[in-house]
Amino acid sequence: MSDKYVAQEIVRHGTGRPGGNFVAEAGAQTTRSETGSAVDGVVESIRALIGRDGLTVGDSLPTERELCDAFGASRNTVREAMRILKAYGIVEVRPKVGATIIDNRMASAFEMFSFNVLDLSPKTFSDIQGFRALLEVSSVETLFERMTPSDLAELRRINTKLTDMPHVDVASEYDFEFHTKLMSLLDNKAILDVYGLMKPVILRIMKMGKSRRTFETTTYREHEAILAAAEAGDRLGYQYLMKTHLNAGYALFQKTAAPEAGKRDITS
Repeated sequence: MSDKYVAQEIVRHGTGRPGGNFVAEAGAQTTRSETGSAVDGVVESIRALIGRDGLTVGDSLPTERELCDAFGASRNTVREAMRILKAYGIVEVRPKVGATIIDNRMASAFEMFSFNVLDLSPKTFSDIQGFRALLEVSSVETLFERMTPSDLAELRRINTKLTDMPHVDVASEYDFEFHTKLMSLLDNKAILDVYGLMKPVILRIMKMGKSRRTFETTTYREHEAILAAAEAGDRLGYQYLMKTHLNAGYALFQKTAAPEAGKRDITS
């Protein structure tokens, strides 16, 4: 069954329930949204359509004209609604193809989040590093259970990159790669998605107050000590070293951030 046929059937037969009528039901939804803007009403109606008719990634939505007729909305209103859905990573609109359902929500969230890290406050620093500590320190049992010699070798290979890099921007990417690889051992996609979402602010934290020399020496040695503890199966040693490693950045942060940052322990 083609995507075009699916879209036509959605418009023709509506919800699939006996006596269901797509145009009438969509119009009712738009009327219920009168307290908001016309665009918001169309956005909600399209989202309801996707869920009600079980449309999935790759399926096509009805054409712009069909949506206008169904929701009793102008072309400008439907186009603005599509623009919003596209910004949220729910649909992709292409010329001569129309709107297709996608799942690009994490990438869209990443883009929106990246604009919000220009001002790194002490609270943001503590929140981000405290969250990382909950995962990278407290997950020691799972990490040790799943970590293999090849994982340790890969982590050491990544860490070695810190000893030969041209700029702190490159060094912070290697630092992030090290910690992301460590978290990948938890085999939890949601955690990796969240790390990807937080990447802009984590990179800023990693670079704060550091020089290329700091990465080549201090950061490299701290990583190596963490890996040595992991290799020896020293759980307490690993937790202490990782917590110290994450806390170390706070002292550097205090030198460049506002005085009111205080001397809180970010993992307390």
